[in-house]
Amino acid sequence: MVLLTMTPGIVRALSMVADELPEDYSKLQAPSEPALADPKPGNPVSHSQLIGLSRLVKQLPAASSDDAAVGAALPTSLNALLCNTTIYVPPPPPKKQQTPEYLALMARLRAEEEARSYERMLNPPPARETFTQRFPNSRSRMPDHFSIGVDEVDDVSYEEVHRQIILIINVLISVVCVAVFVWVAARHWSVGKRLGLSMGSSLAVAIAEVVVYSGYVRKVQEAKRVEKKKPEIKEIVASWVLHRSQDGEEAALSTSKEKTDDTVRYRKGKHR
Repeated sequence: MVLLTMTPGIVRALSMVADELPEDYSKLQAPSEPALADPKPGNPVSHSQLIGLSRLVKQLPAASSDDAAVGAALPTSLNALLCNTTIYVPPPPPKKQQTPEYLALMARLRAEEEARSYERMLNPPPARETFTQRFPNSRSRMPDHFSIGVDEVDDVSYEEVHRQIILIINVLISVVCVAVFVWVAARHWSVGKRLGLSMGSSLAVAIAEVVVYSGYVRKVQEAKRVEKKKPEIKEIVASWVLHRSQDGEEAALSTSKEKTDDTVRYRKGKHR
């Protein structure tokens, strides 16, 4: 049910009806309707109560003389009663009071948090160390041939993305140029034929570009497979040769390629 707010005119009309027609005024107060015991501007009033009030105001015996005494026009019609009324919005319910147990719990938790904050301020925890800070020389101990090669992977990925972007731009330029050329070349045809021919030509060029690129990719993959199937030939560039002398074993770096068959390294001995 939508309620309206009382205006000063409605308050005057209720006061006069309560004084002149108390029995009929009591009928305006229904159990489901807002209370009319103490009418004030801003209090709620229902539409049905205003309808009944307008009927009772018209039954007042001396409305004109009373109006003159009051010094303000008394609304006698429903339209006059509804003038300047607004939708009544009930005030928000009062905030629920906190229980003593809740207040005591919040005070205890607040005191514990303040104590922890004060303890952290006096004894701050040690800063977390990273693996590099904990072991600064760990990277230098790793052999060079164990490197991951992140920079090389990034370079390859960047080159691949750059090549694909350039390819897409070239395809778009080819399609647009062909469409514009066909549109200009067929300027004596109708608009529908020019549009169909231009779109068909651009679509054919796009399909041709895709087919050519697919063939190129297939050829590259086949070349990689063929290259992987070839046997890998290893060659010894330098080797350490150990030979025993009078003072003991000595090591020498040999870069000669005297025996390179089957990648076998021969030592100095009886086989020579």
